[in-house]
Amino acid sequence: MLTNYFNTNNLLDSIITIGGQALILVIAYMIAAPLGRKVVRSIINQMAKRQQLSENRGKTLENLLINVFNYTLLFLFIVTLLGVLGIPIGPLLAGAGIIGLAIGFGAQGLVSDVVTGFFILIEKQLDVDDYVTAGGHDGIVEELGLRTTKLRGFDGTLHYIPNRNIQVVNNHTRGNMRALVDISIGYSENIDEAIKVLQNVCDEFAKNDHRIKDGPNVVGVQSFGSSDIVLRVIAQTEKMEQWGVERDLRKQFKEALDEANIEIPFPHRVIVNK
Repeated sequence: MLTNYFNTNNLLDSIITIGGQALILVIAYMIAAPLGRKVVRSIINQMAKRQQLSENRGKTLENLLINVFNYTLLFLFIVTLLGVLGIPIGPLLAGAGIIGLAIGFGAQGLVSDVVTGFFILIEKQLDVDDYVTAGGHDGIVEELGLRTTKLRGFDGTLHYIPNRNIQVVNNHTRGNMRALVDISIGYSENIDEAIKVLQNVCDEFAKNDHRIKDGPNVVGVQSFGSSDIVLRVIAQTEKMEQWGVERDLRKQFKEALDEANIEIPFPHRVIVNK
């Protein structure tokens, strides 16, 4: 009876000790996880303030480093927890090696994702908030991860693109963007007069709009339609501002041409009653 009593006490003490160590480990993990993420963000912000990183580049590195930190911390937590619970880690690692070898051929895609993502990051092909076309989709980059890149389409769809599928990247936000507006006038109108009216609008627009980097300029006659002459206007704008500039230019062109009594052709239908 006495032996059983001591054995029970020893077992209870062991359970309490192991439980306490496991609890401390969980608390440490819960503290270290947000603290580590905060440190990563602080380092990136300091580098951005020193102008060692652009804003978009800083966001890209921040997301990637936080992902790496989370995976590493979780791995260390699991290994340490197994040690606290008295589970031998060596046989598990050996078994994991055998299993890993068995599924290695099926994990080639995962390795390809990681390697491709690494080179995309090193070569600075894209950054967070860039407008790109990649993997058959276009949109705004929300996150560049170890395995996938998140791309937000303009209809709101979030595309998860495996990095190995990103073979060609078209980055539309490196440098100034082009705003292009085609405006039509009738064949009976004076082309030089129409160009003068449009250029006046362009000059005023450039003076009063901070989005313009160069132009706008009327480059001349672009094409001849079935019932219209197409004039083309081109401007260089800040990134992601080209569509707004195009909309505003079209509105002002319409108002100016109406004021100058220059016709903007539109389809006519003639009905003949016999």
